[in-house]
Amino acid sequence: MSYLVLARKWRPKDFSDTVGQEHVLQALINALDSGRLHHAYLFTGTRGVGKTTIARILAKALNCEKGVTSKPCGECSACLEIDEGRFVDLIEVDAASKTKVDDTRDLLDNVQYAPARGRYKVYLIDEVHMLSKSSFNALLKTLEEPPPHVKFLLATTDPQKLPATVLSRCLQFNLKRMTPRLMSDRLAHICTAESIESEPAALALLARAADGSMRDALSLLDQAIAYCGGTIEESQVALMLGTIDRDHVSRLLRLLGDSDAKGIIDAIGEIDEQFPDYSRLLDDVARDLQRAAVYQLVGTCDSDDDIEEQDIATLAAALTPEDVQLFYQIAVMGRRDLHLAPDPRSGAEMTFLRMLAFRPASVETGAGSTGGSAVSRPSGKRKKPATIAAEPDPAPTKVASEAWQDPDWTELVAKLGLSGAARLLASNCAFLRRDGNTICLGLDPRSESLLTKPRKDALAVALSRHFSEQLIVDVSMGAEASETPVQQESRMADERIEAARQQLESDPNVKAMKDIFGAELKTETIELINPSQSD
Repeated sequence: MSYLVLARKWRPKDFSDTVGQEHVLQALINALDSGRLHHAYLFTGTRGVGKTTIARILAKALNCEKGVTSKPCGECSACLEIDEGRFVDLIEVDAASKTKVDDTRDLLDNVQYAPARGRYKVYLIDEVHMLSKSSFNALLKTLEEPPPHVKFLLATTDPQKLPATVLSRCLQFNLKRMTPRLMSDRLAHICTAESIESEPAALALLARAADGSMRDALSLLDQAIAYCGGTIEESQVALMLGTIDRDHVSRLLRLLGDSDAKGIIDAIGEIDEQFPDYSRLLDDVARDLQRAAVYQLVGTCDSDDDIEEQDIATLAAALTPEDVQLFYQIAVMGRRDLHLAPDPRSGAEMTFLRMLAFRPASVETGAGSTGGSAVSRPSGKRKKPATIAAEPDPAPTKVASEAWQDPDWTELVAKLGLSGAARLLASNCAFLRRDGNTICLGLDPRSESLLTKPRKDALAVALSRHFSEQLIVDVSMGAEASETPVQQESRMADERIEAARQQLESDPNVKAMKDIFGAELKTETIELINPSQSD
């Protein structure tokens, strides 16, 4: 029997075997157990986090011969055929290769027919953001009112490219990147099951290199098994990945704290003998500096991998907060510009020397008031500044309720300067009322997954900045007093299409062609044209 790669062999077969996406799994399990099933689900997230895997398990749960259940048996013909990728009523489409509108119409021509074997006909469209605008328009009507025997499961790595009209018709689930610790634990479990000896530190290296993708982690584990030829050892994995020993990173950061330029050049010379990946070196330095900054502010950090908090505490004590911020920024910029350097080693050296050549102007220089130069050449070891007692937060801005006028929420959202998921949340809300300094909004229940505390806080900050007063946002579900911006956009688009249809139907030339040639007007092909592009 041919070898089956670990990423396929260990692909989860049910929800209980899936790791790292509990917030999505629990919502799907509750929906299946209660029978409250939506007709369209959208799974978003970076590569290798389980979008299509969860979609296939959901398809299995919908079509298991034992009934709709959150625990498919895995033994009936439907479950087995879905696992093997040959279930006739699970239609998987790669939108990256099927972008044309004709492909979408061909796909939807069979929607009206009942499933051949299963309970539901499931359309799994991967990388759905790759569909053309015309394809989305062809999909919209079916996506909004599909037959009762059809379910749509959409997956994408770039939800920002999806039209708002599509997003508003789906239940959206955002899958998180896997943490290094979760991935290393999973790799350890797989190594035990496969009777492969491994060192925890080696698996931690693989988990960090996977950059949040479980599929990448399993592919790297396959590569490590072949490379090491036996026990997966840290030293061998480090050579395979071109990673830098943790001791080297700690040493470089200590030398930075001591302003020891010669020591840094010598250390990079030693690192260079290991044929390192200098991009990864700068990534590791930036990662440690970020954790040090968090530790300096809150007294703890959740590294979520094999890095000990005591190491971060030592680094945080050795550097000033100003230096940590500056070093981090230079490391990130140096990582970005590394390909522009004559060679990777010289680019890394210049990045570290740049950290020593510049430093934030201290309070004593008066740079904050004089506008003078904010750079100076360091001399000797940097000293941490004396602790300055923090002033109490100013009193909250008093709300001027007399000047308040209930806004046109659609127009206001466009002026707030929001982007990404925060704007998507605002666009799916409707303004209800204002109570004191609290702005009460109603969220479309179909977009419940958009509601997170960081997004709500970002909306509150944008509103406070726009109205120059401190405001709080309260979002309730299913309490819209009026249309949300997304609903308004969808309605207006539908109205424009209907108006265009009626105009074409009443056009004398169209009527003449119908009478003379028996022509038929295909109204589903009508597309809206941006007025700014029609001139």
